[in-house]
Amino acid sequence: MKTAVVLTIAILANSIGNIFLTLGMRDFDSAAASPEAWFLLAARHVVSDPWMIAGVCLLIVFLASYMTALSWADLSFVLPATAPAYILTAFLAKMYLGESITPGRWAGTLLIVAGTVLVGRSFLAPDGGTTQGGPAVAAPRESSQREPGSRAL
Repeated sequence: MKTAVVLTIAILANSIGNIFLTLGMRDFDSAAASPEAWFLLAARHVVSDPWMIAGVCLLIVFLASYMTALSWADLSFVLPATAPAYILTAFLAKMYLGESITPGRWAGTLLIVAGTVLVGRSFLAPDGGTTQGGPAVAAPRESSQREPGSRAL
C-alpha cells in the first residue's frame, strides 16, 4: 500500500511539474546573443518565475518519491509503475496548454504504457521466483535477498 501511495505521488508530481515547467518556459524570451548569455538568462528565469519554481519543486517531490519507491521495490517494477504519468501528462498538456495531440500520438503513448504494464506485471516474489500477473505492488527487498553473484552498489 505504501509503495502505491508513493508511486501515485511520483506520477502526479512528475506530470504537474512538467506542465508548470512548460508554462514557465513559455514566459522565457530565448533570443540571446550567445549561448553564455542564454544560460545566464535561463538561470535567472528559473529562480524568478513562479511557474518554474513550482515546476522544479514538484520535480524534486517526484525524485524523492521515486527514490523512496526504489528503496522499497525493484527498478524493474518501479519504472513501469510510473508509466501512467505519460498519459496524465498528455491529458494535462491538452487541457491546460492547449496542445493538439493527434490520434497517432495518443496511440503511441498508450502503447508505451501498455508495454510497461506488461513488464510491471511480472516481478520477483519473496522466494526469488517470478510471479506472473501478481499484485500491483512488489514485495520489499532486503539486502539478504540479493541474488547470488550480485553486489551492492
